Amino acid sequence: MQFKGGAVSGRRRHCQGGFSLVELIVAFTILMVLSTMAVPLARYQVRRQRERDLISDLTDMRHAIDKYKDLCDAGKIQAGDQDAYCYPKSLKIMVEGVPLQNTLSGNGQTGKLKFLRRIPKDPFTGDDDWGIRSMQDDPTSNSWGGQNVFDVYSKTSDRASDGKPYSEW
Repeated sequence: MQFKGGAVSGRRRHCQGGFSLVELIVAFTILMVLSTMAVPLARYQVRRQRERDLISDLTDMRHAIDKYKDLCDAGKIQAGDQDAYCYPKSLKIMVEGVPLQNTLSGNGQTGKLKFLRRIPKDPFTGDDDWGIRSMQDDPTSNSWGGQNVFDVYSKTSDRASDGKPYSEW
């Protein structure tokens, strides 16, 4: 049965689906509140991941330096000059490799021992230029004496949530 006139068209407009202005404002307000809560959480998660990466990279490099020192003290790798005290002269040497002591090779190859696959990038600076301290440097020094690589640290000026600078990790 068909109705004539404007009564049916008025009912159709009223029954059609959609959002009112009030419903849209409420929905956008809820989304805004949720997003303002999510952004700090996301930033916190990114910072925590960078901290984990920093700890891992520092640990790997420090273990490599210690292994170099142990093998040098044992006479298994060729030591540099006396000023180095059996520590590596640079991080680059740890990647390129160090000649082994007393290697016998009939085919002309020299044995090299590599301690790092690559120099990792600092997760906070995005660069592979780490702060370096030699054995002769002050433990809190931010300048490298150049004699050897005794320790590495991040060059970022950022601080952890406890207020301690990442350069002291």
